[in-house]
Amino acid sequence: MTNLPHEPEFEQAYKELVSTLENSTLFEKHPEYKKALKVASIPERIIQFRVIWEDDKGELQVNRGYRVQFNSALGPYKGGLRLHPTVNLSVLKFLGFEQIFKNALTGLNMGGGKGGADFDPKGKSDNEIRRFCCAFMSELGKHIGADIDVPGSWGGSLIRPEATGYGLVYVSIGPTNCDYVLLIISQYVQHMIQYASGGKESFSGKKVTISGSGNVAQYAALKVIELGGTVVSLSDSKGAIVATTDKGIDAEMIETIAKLKVDRKQLSSAATDFGNKVKYIDGARPWLHVGNVDVALPSATQNEVSKEEAEGLIKAGVKFIAEGSNMGCTQEAIEVFEAHRKSNKGEAIWYAPGKAANAGGVAVSGLEMAQNSARIKWTSEEVDDRLKLIMKNCFENGLQTAKTYLTPSEGEFPSLVAGSNIAGFSKVAAAMKDQGDWW
Repeated sequence: MTNLPHEPEFEQAYKELVSTLENSTLFEKHPEYKKALKVASIPERIIQFRVIWEDDKGELQVNRGYRVQFNSALGPYKGGLRLHPTVNLSVLKFLGFEQIFKNALTGLNMGGGKGGADFDPKGKSDNEIRRFCCAFMSELGKHIGADIDVPGSWGGSLIRPEATGYGLVYVSIGPTNCDYVLLIISQYVQHMIQYASGGKESFSGKKVTISGSGNVAQYAALKVIELGGTVVSLSDSKGAIVATTDKGIDAEMIETIAKLKVDRKQLSSAATDFGNKVKYIDGARPWLHVGNVDVALPSATQNEVSKEEAEGLIKAGVKFIAEGSNMGCTQEAIEVFEAHRKSNKGEAIWYAPGKAANAGGVAVSGLEMAQNSARIKWTSEEVDDRLKLIMKNCFENGLQTAKTYLTPSEGEFPSLVAGSNIAGFSKVAAAMKDQGDWW
C-alpha cells in the first residue's frame, strides 16, 4: 500500500509468514483464511506517546514510547517491552506480529502485542532508568490491564528469567501409553536431534555456537552445558568471544558474564579475565569464527544471521539451527537453510523459527498470568513441568502441521518454519472467524 511508510522489519516478518502460507495447501483447504490474513496484518490498535524524564543533571529528556496491540482473538494482548535506541514502529510491529503466532503456538489464551521506547539504558544510572520507567509506565498504564493487555505480570513466576533460554533447548520425551507420567526433560533442539537421528543421538557431545549474552543466551548456554553439550561462543553488540579450548565456555564463565551484564558492561571486559580460554573478536558475530560446530542458536537480535553466514554455518557442519531471538535469520538465510533441507534430506541443516523455538519465555509469562489470576504460586518444578509440555507441543504441532500442508519428500525433514507459521496462523484465523472479525 503506497500510502504507508516503508517498514522493513514488519514487511520482512509479514512476507516470511505469507510465503509459507501461500506455498502450502492451507488456502486450498481453507480459502476463507485469505481474508483472515488481510485483517490480521493490521494492528487492532497502536498507541504512541512521548516520555519526558529528568536525567541526573536535572535536564529534561524526551523519548518516544509505543504499544502495538496487534491481535486479541485468543485473549488479552501479551508481549514484552523493548528499550533500545533503534526502536521504532516498524520494529515493534514486526515483534508484535510474530508475537501473535508465537503465543498461539503455546496453546495458552493470549493475544499478541509488543511495546517499548527508543530509550538506551546503556550509560544511564539506576536513578535515570527508574525515572524513565516511571514516566513511561505513567502513560502506558492508561492503556493496559489484566484483562486487556499484559506487558508483564507483577509478582512474576519462578523460572521466568530462564524460560526463553530453557524453552529454546527443551523437549519432552516419554512413554506414550502413560499420559499421567511426567515426561522426561530434554530440549526443543534435542527433540530435533532425536527426530533426525531416529532416537540415536542426543545433545550430549554437541558443539553449540550461541550469539548474545543476555538472559536468553545465558540460560540457553547453561542448559546446553547441563545436557552435555559444549558452548563455543557468546556475543554482544560490540563483538564475540569464541572458546579456544575443548572445554568451551563453562558455567563459571557464564556467571561472570551475567554479573557483567547486570552492570551494563561490554563482553570485551570479561574476555581479558578468561585469559587464553577464549579469543575476543571485535565487531563480529560468531558464526564464521567458530570452526566446526553441530548446533547454532541465534539469541541476540533480529537479522543476525545473513545469507553469507548461513552458508558458512552449513560449511561448518551445523545440522540444527534454532532461533532464540525473534526473526534472528534474514529471509535470505532462511531460504539457504530451507533449500539445503530439501536437497540434502537426512544430511541437511534443520531450521526452527523463533516463534516456536523461543516461545518458552512468553509461555511462562502466560503461566505467570494464570498464577496471578488464581492468587496462587506454583513451585519451580511445577512451572518447569508445564514449560516442558508446552515446548513439546510446540515442536510436535509444527512438525505434524508441516506434514499435513507440505508433504515432505521421502527422507526429507518437515519444514518447521512452514509448519509453525501455518499452525499459529490457523489457530488465530479460526478464533477470528468464530468472533466474526472477517465475515
